[in-house]
Amino acid sequence: MERFANRGHNELRPISLEPGYVKNAAGSCFVKFGDTHVLCAATVEDKVPPFLRNTGRGWINAEYGMLPCAANERVEREAVKGKQSGRTQEIQRLIGRALRASLDLAVLGERQIKIDCDVIQADGGTRTASISGGFVALAFAVQSLLKRRKINKNPIVRQIAAISCGLVDGHALLDLDYAEDSTAEVDANFVMDDNLDIIEVQSTAEQRPFSKQTLSTLLELAEKGIKEVSNAQRTLFS
Repeated sequence: MERFANRGHNELRPISLEPGYVKNAAGSCFVKFGDTHVLCAATVEDKVPPFLRNTGRGWINAEYGMLPCAANERVEREAVKGKQSGRTQEIQRLIGRALRASLDLAVLGERQIKIDCDVIQADGGTRTASISGGFVALAFAVQSLLKRRKINKNPIVRQIAAISCGLVDGHALLDLDYAEDSTAEVDANFVMDDNLDIIEVQSTAEQRPFSKQTLSTLLELAEKGIKEVSNAQRTLFS
């Protein structure tokens, strides 16, 4: 099938990862997957949630939100509504789980790193962009802790990236934009490390059940995409 900008079925949108975008953050990254733009910023706090006090272990927490004009129609600020939507809560929990998988939380010690992911422009794949950019922000925050001798060992044990795939008009596609995602028969998000070991898979049949073969095909596409995103991340730390 023909995709926007003649993109192949297994091609990512143009990726940009710009670290150090926020002056006051311990680590930050402005990530772009095509027309999806997310600002990720990490803040370090010398405290942990109550359930982790006196355990010697740290924590990674994520917050996610969309700016009012990020989508085609203005999105009401959730602060004005007085509560977060179920979608927002689900996405930020996913981001937190994914990024926690990258660390040895005992090495981090009793401190929390909060990752704020603010969607400036949305064109599909905001959660996967948030995870991929959030890892960069987290890694630079950890570098800051090491430089200031707050920790004496790097707690990062694996590199994390995420990508979306889906089945659109019977075609398996990598890195869906909004037009594709909104009409997909199958929508999937994959979180993996740089060895392509799976951290989390979210896969939903939007119209009818799909086969194991379809899932396998989407997984192969995701592996290709994760490799490319991981390579883009790696260049920032070399």
